[in-house]
Amino acid sequence: MSTPITPDRVMDYGLAISLARIFKIVAAIALFFLMALTCVDVIGRYVFNNPLTGSTELTEFAVAIVVFAYLPVISWREEHIVVDLMDNLFSTRMQRIRSNIINIIIAVSLIFLGLRIEVLASRSLRYGQVSEYMEFPVGYIMWFIAIMCWVTAIGLMLNLLHRGYRRLFTQNSDSS
Repeated sequence: MSTPITPDRVMDYGLAISLARIFKIVAAIALFFLMALTCVDVIGRYVFNNPLTGSTELTEFAVAIVVFAYLPVISWREEHIVVDLMDNLFSTRMQRIRSNIINIIIAVSLIFLGLRIEVLASRSLRYGQVSEYMEFPVGYIMWFIAIMCWVTAIGLMLNLLHRGYRRLFTQNSDSS
């Protein structure tokens, strides 16, 4: 597996560290809830022949929270799962350019995705759409997903800007 091309990321500084910590805590709480929910549901289903009502919905909500709460952290740190079969064919500079282009495409895609999900979330809340058993307004989860898409996209773009700034600053200091 290849390592990130540059260690200088926005994630390594101030506010991003605090946000990442908050997102990790949210994801960890949701994951713990998911584990406890599954245990209670399985025990209820197989021991007492009485499954937990709404457990499927709660599982869906918890999975959405885990995935989208941690998405910004993984993206900012560039810790995605990668297939590096052809990395040896490209120079370090070309790998960096490819990484930047991919990050731009992902950021733009996440912004668009967030906008579309925001439209659906607003419509869902406006129509009063709720989950089947728990009657929880699903628009709130959709809003969370949209916001996390935007936060991820902003972090990716800040990473690119930070890299460009560091490259200019390093080149200018090397030439003097």
